[in-house]
This record gives sequence, C-alpha cells and structure tokens, in this order.
Amino acid sequence: MKNVLGTPLQSCCTDPMTGYYRDGSCATGPTDTGRHVVCAVMTEEFLTFSKSRGNDLSTPIPAYDFPGLKPGDGWCLCALRWKEAFDAGMAPAVKLESTHEAALKYISFEALLEHKLVNH
Repeated sequence: MKNVLGTPLQSCCTDPMTGYYRDGSCATGPTDTGRHVVCAVMTEEFLTFSKSRGNDLSTPIPAYDFPGLKPGDGWCLCALRWKEAFDAGMAPAVKLESTHEAALKYISFEALLEHKLVNH
C-alpha cells in the first residue's frame, strides 16, 4: 500500500487504535465505503466542527470499539469529512506518510500538503 507521497503507507496511530480495520493504519478496502484514509491529528476546532455536522468523534461508543477522541489524537478520517472541514477552514493537520493514496481521489495533494503535520 502506498501513501499520498507514493512511498509505503506508515502507521497512523495505535493509541487510540485507528483505521477502518482497527490496525493503526489508514488502509482501505471494498467494504470501507467511507474511505477512512486521511491520517489526521485531532483539534478541538475540528472535533467541534465534526460534531456540528452530525459526526460526534468525542463521545466513546464501546459497541464499536470507539474510545472517543481528544485533541492530539491521531485518527483515520473519512476523506470527504476532511474535505468538508477543509472547505470550511476547519481541517486538522495531516500525516502525509500515513495518509493512503486513495485520498487523492477526493482531495487535492495541494490541500493535503497545505495541512501537513510538521515536527511529528
């Protein structure tokens, strides 16, 4: 698997365990209809934005093995949710090395680069 840089996809986060497959990676497959491929670092601003759009990422949901997120947590976001936040000026920083190349079907490389996480 490749990232948006064309190099091997790196792990996004294992604490909390992220990814569609809950393996720490933003890998995707045919059953991942949301395309959880953008490795982003949560901010209070983004979490509030996402909740206002009907996707509460802060509240734990044990039935789905979802711990609830806080600022600073890494998480594999749905490509279109990140794009929506980008369009609204609320996009969180992205780990390019851990963002699956499939993100480029929905988001320009320039937009991702503009939100590249530095010093990680």
